[in-house]
Amino acid sequence: MLHLARLHHAAIICSDYARSRDFYTRILGLRVVAENLRAERQSYKLDLALADGSQIELFSFPVPPPRPSRPEACGLRHLAFAVVDLDANIASLQADGVLVEPVRVDAFTGRRFTFFADPDGLPLELYEINP
Repeated sequence: MLHLARLHHAAIICSDYARSRDFYTRILGLRVVAENLRAERQSYKLDLALADGSQIELFSFPVPPPRPSRPEACGLRHLAFAVVDLDANIASLQADGVLVEPVRVDAFTGRRFTFFADPDGLPLELYEINP
């Protein structure tokens, strides 16, 4: 049996590196751990960290194919970020011009959550937790 400790990272391929780098660092506030140009692949790899140490790897490639997300396709559905104050985080996203869906309540946990998208339309979720 495996003994997985925690999620280490999720990898995202973007279509416009500068736009996505700005979104994930300035708007979402993720910390840059490392940024590398892989010249032989014409690709950037940007390692970003959340406060708990989990990471997102942001990749760029020349002309990546689009990923279907609506209607929902098999595979990764979305990334969810835990937040203590959902309303404050929604206000912050909206102040940066990010469209946010109406708040919903999880029928099983009673927790509030909402969705928004990154510059390539990848669904991202804010999920409210107790402090």
